[in-house]
Amino acid sequence: MYYIQKKIEISASHQLALDYESKCTRMHGHNWIITIFCRAEQLNQNGMVVDFTEIKRKIKEPLDHQFLNDVLPFNPTAENIARWCTQQIPQCYKAVVQESEGNVATYEE
Repeated sequence: MYYIQKKIEISASHQLALDYESKCTRMHGHNWIITIFCRAEQLNQNGMVVDFTEIKRKIKEPLDHQFLNDVLPFNPTAENIARWCTQQIPQCYKAVVQESEGNVATYEE
């Protein structure tokens, strides 16, 4: 099995829909660190699990410098964003989303 990981930094804002009182229900931003983990039993015709540029294109480009509520069809919690990341790249089996120092969510298939 071959494994790769790609770390991406994005700047984006969001506003959470919560059923309790929280400052996070107001629009605010983070410098997110997203780590994408991919694997493959065989390398593709170019000798890769997946091109790092393809990961950047599918994850960073749609999210960077965006209001995430406008570009994602769900409540943009770190947990939901981690799951969304794994759905963007077929070889991705895990994503780790850090929205701030000490606040990290992981989704693994």
